[in-house]
Amino acid sequence: MTTSRVPKPVRNYKELLRSVLDNRPSGTRQRLAVALGTNRSFVSQISSPSYRVAIPTHHIDTILEVCHFSPAEKAEFLAAYDVAHPNQRQQSDNSPGHRTIQMTVPDLGNARANRLMDEALHDMVRNIIRILQEK
Repeated sequence: MTTSRVPKPVRNYKELLRSVLDNRPSGTRQRLAVALGTNRSFVSQISSPSYRVAIPTHHIDTILEVCHFSPAEKAEFLAAYDVAHPNQRQQSDNSPGHRTIQMTVPDLGNARANRLMDEALHDMVRNIIRILQEK
């Protein structure tokens, strides 16, 4: 499928996502696939401007979190997504709200280990939520 068949607004936000993914550590695409409950080929499709597959609105928050978008990247991505899919995110905002909890966990002594633990905890919570929503 050629990019000429993919609408320009969709290509725009996919190019932004691909750029963010290309600048993240190895394994980010796999972590994103796991967090979305999909496989890596789906992540490739939603991040490639060559594919018409749109990013489902309910995946946006997970993508922003797992890929660690900077505030500027997030603003640019959401603006491009809203141009491509007007009113989609506003409609999904009517879904049940979120709440924040705090946890106290040990400091593992280095930034990488702490980040890996934080990501593992986030992944676990997302997986539990997905399982509960399927019931």
